[in-house]
Amino acid sequence: MKRVKITVLRKEFYPDFADEYLTEGREAGPCGLLNVGDSFDFEGGARMPEGFCPWAWIDIYHSVTSVAAGGTYKPWNRKDGQTIVCCTDGIRPVVFRVETFGESDETIE
Repeated sequence: MKRVKITVLRKEFYPDFADEYLTEGREAGPCGLLNVGDSFDFEGGARMPEGFCPWAWIDIYHSVTSVAAGGTYKPWNRKDGQTIVCCTDGIRPVVFRVETFGESDETIE
């Protein structure tokens, strides 16, 4: 498996949906667990990186393990060993870059 870094690129928030569907409405605000620029290293297996959102982990795990196993998202992505994914929270989604890293995208055992 290749080493993988997960980086928070963007946090979205749709206050109109929040007002309509959430008990707290727009007071809930965007994701309070993750921040733009946060990064996490994937060490292999099914183990979620420490401090990562469990719900987002369920959503992006397939993409993380695919990149770790050498999967490619070309021709859709410009760079091999990388993809952009998001959690499925329809009111306050978080967008992540998932990419291999290290010298020659070194593998972990």
